[in-house]
Amino acid sequence: MKRRLTSFLSKIQILSQFDASLEKLAQRKEDSIVNSIVEYIQKHQSSFIEELKEFLRIPSISASKAHREDCRRAAQWLMARFQSMGFENSLHETAGNPVVLAQYKAGEGKPTLLIYGHYDVQPADPEDLWLTPPFEPSIQYGKIFARGATDDKGQIYTHIKAAEAHLKIRGSLPVNLIFLIEGEEEIASNNLEKFIRENKDKLRADAAVISDGSQFALDAPAICYGLRGICVEEIRVEGAGWDLHSGSFGGATPNPLNEMCAIVAKLKDAKGKITIPGFYDDVAPLEPWEKKAFAELPWDDESFCCELKLPGLFGEEGYSTIERKWARPTLDVNGIFGGYEGEGSKTIIPAWGGAKITMRLVPHQNPKKISALFREYVQEIAPPHIRILFAPHSGCGPVAFPRSAPFMAEAENAIQNAFGKPPVFIREGGSIPIVLTMKEELGLHTLLLGWGQPDDGAHSPNERFHLQDFERGIAASAWLMELCGKK
Repeated sequence: MKRRLTSFLSKIQILSQFDASLEKLAQRKEDSIVNSIVEYIQKHQSSFIEELKEFLRIPSISASKAHREDCRRAAQWLMARFQSMGFENSLHETAGNPVVLAQYKAGEGKPTLLIYGHYDVQPADPEDLWLTPPFEPSIQYGKIFARGATDDKGQIYTHIKAAEAHLKIRGSLPVNLIFLIEGEEEIASNNLEKFIRENKDKLRADAAVISDGSQFALDAPAICYGLRGICVEEIRVEGAGWDLHSGSFGGATPNPLNEMCAIVAKLKDAKGKITIPGFYDDVAPLEPWEKKAFAELPWDDESFCCELKLPGLFGEEGYSTIERKWARPTLDVNGIFGGYEGEGSKTIIPAWGGAKITMRLVPHQNPKKISALFREYVQEIAPPHIRILFAPHSGCGPVAFPRSAPFMAEAENAIQNAFGKPPVFIREGGSIPIVLTMKEELGLHTLLLGWGQPDDGAHSPNERFHLQDFERGIAASAWLMELCGKK
């Protein structure tokens, strides 16, 4: 009996070793495929760059009606690329520029990634500050210079080329892919939310991916897990029914611009704290691991000042610069206007004055609640001898994703494989409304994987994208598809 049991256990051990050998062989085969995909990406970089140049030559400026046809041409250019790769694609008309929707069905049971990007770009003004023409891509110092290079044509194209590499080497994709590429991101994506609400069935996915940002620093790849929201306000202070002579009426009538400055001055105290009652009530404090991670990042305040040509820094007392930039709410006056602004002097008491103000919000602040608190406080501190009017503006809430969000670990490993070092986890101080829309309308967590650099000059003259980051971004995307397909 003992001999039979020993023999039986021995057979089980042999079978187990055989299964392990098969697993190793399968793993070696998979590794070989991925290595071939990476080799394909490296080998075809020159042709990828030439294609990107074609894309960048299209002046798809969404802010200008004169470039509406150029925006459509950029969308059609993408459509042709997807068609050549065997994607099911369609051009969806909106009240503005069309939306490109391209899908590849790898098979039932495979995870689905929704990759978002935009083909529209900022205006190139002022063009006289460009060293090369903004829509004639130029390669210098290992970078490609052109409007849209990093924001967002170069970055969205990394994912398209990653999909191509998989298809060329293995003949299929390890995941289902949906590309959602719009043409109005630079003008607030006014028609995209409606498109998403009306096409939820076509956009069902397991996670979203966006590459429309930057790494933490040169050779410091990052995964962004949080974005601040925004509340936009515009106030108008009115006095007399028309401009008054400052000699005849000065000292007897209110000056709306003086009163505007006084109101603005009361919105924050000398320590940088916002004075609106209830403003901080819902602010989520940083987790201990976040404070530790932020403190360990390679950051230097002096270099930051030097880069911005600032004599010094100022912000909410008790927080580091990174914490203020990423994880604390803010209030900033974007502009004050009214009265005489022409050449020379005009001695008037203006009839009105205005100010534009933005507040960046953090989890769990609500822009509608903050707007109500702001307006209530401004009315409270305004003197009775002026009228206060508020102009309606848009806003969006903040978002933050847990480290355990779907495919976060796969993204971390993909970046490690492509960049040769693990990513740091960061937040961003800006807002990307589409991220909140996809969370609320589609229930999706978003992987924010920026391949650019903080100094790539998005929205500025001489916008650029490092060619090394272009190549590593394609490889990271290819790895992400591979690793997500195994989950």
